[in-house]
Amino acid sequence: MALDLYQRLGLKRGASEAEIKKAYRSLAKQLHPDRNKDNPKAAERFAQVTAAYDLLSDKDKRARYDRGEIDEEGNPKMPFGGGFGGYSSGAGPRPGAGAGGAQGFEHFNFGGADAADLSDLFEGLFGGAGSARGRGGPFGGFRQRAQAPQKGADVAYRLKIPFDDAVALKPQRITLADGKTIDLKLPQGLEDGTKIRLAGKGQEGPAGRGDAIVTIEIAPHRFFTREGTNIRLTLPITLKEAVLGAKVKVPTPEGPVMLTIPKGTSSGKVLRLKGRGFTAKDGKRGDQLVNVEIEIPAQDSALQQFAESWTGAGNPRASLGV
Repeated sequence: MALDLYQRLGLKRGASEAEIKKAYRSLAKQLHPDRNKDNPKAAERFAQVTAAYDLLSDKDKRARYDRGEIDEEGNPKMPFGGGFGGYSSGAGPRPGAGAGGAQGFEHFNFGGADAADLSDLFEGLFGGAGSARGRGGPFGGFRQRAQAPQKGADVAYRLKIPFDDAVALKPQRITLADGKTIDLKLPQGLEDGTKIRLAGKGQEGPAGRGDAIVTIEIAPHRFFTREGTNIRLTLPITLKEAVLGAKVKVPTPEGPVMLTIPKGTSSGKVLRLKGRGFTAKDGKRGDQLVNVEIEIPAQDSALQQFAESWTGAGNPRASLGV
């Protein structure tokens, strides 16, 4: 019997979101194709646990799965429990059944002359009773629908990318479950949680391959933070640079640039580097906002002597009424 989504992750139903995430990260690390290049079973298992995590991490899909409305692939389950083959199993032979006690619909007694009218019910549920009769009885149309070839299952992946690469929309190399690698082009309007569909990169099926669904996770940066399409940076400067003005080197996700510090700059002033932020869906780029912060050395005797003799500070708190 195939494992359900919780069993794939080694969990019981009712597991918390944190437990699901922890279990997935542990298994993904063990089973990733990069670490199991000579083990195709590991790649297959990696695809299975990733697909399980992708569905269970979606609150709406998880709730529908727990209620039995969708299957392990996220597809709606067939009505009436997925088929009619054992409609009255365990109830003993029915009137009209063969010597072997056959349980199929072709032997079930629905009530004499009214039995033919049941095709109207199936016409409402599954369409085309007239055409169904032409294919061999009132249920022929339903049997044909149930046997229609299906595409292979979609395969879910999660890809964590560096903050700088996300800003620059730098293509990312990803290894698929079959061991093949592709260069993934990042779209404009990229956000944490963006899903990218790769057509025909999923599992094989009778009607063709499914797709690969790649969920993007943008790694945090050690000194940049994101604000919409803008990014923000706190930039330390010296007292001399603040008083006299200066040109200083400033990091950006795409390399350092020179920034002019105006004379008399105070801590908290925000300077703007245009077009250095994230790219929106319409192609426009945000800015890099630079928060200036003046660093005062703790042990500088010359600066202390100057401050003691300087009388031109005024009252910077006058606007506060104090």
